[in-house]
Amino acid sequence: MQPFTKRVVHIIQNIPEGRVMTYGQIAQVAGSPRAARQVVRVLHSMSKKHQLPWHRVVNSKGQIALQDDESYHDQLLSLESEGIKVGLNGVIDLGKYQYQPD
Repeated sequence: MQPFTKRVVHIIQNIPEGRVMTYGQIAQVAGSPRAARQVVRVLHSMSKKHQLPWHRVVNSKGQIALQDDESYHDQLLSLESEGIKVGLNGVIDLGKYQYQPD
């Protein structure tokens, strides 16, 4: 596993319950601010293997970015089960729920 990928996996594993991070934020914390799409790739390819809390990652607008209805609803229900209020169009208040790692 490449160093960037390891850092991304570690960051996602440590997003606490009831909090979210954005793809770009994870890329920046991992040391490559322009690599949000790489974060998407890591989530897609490694979520099951590393038991990543994929549902805690949203886009830069605080929206659930999944287009597939089943996956969208899975993420929505998972976030709501952790106490995160999801508004219209899958929007989450980043000011309230965004995790800022040390």
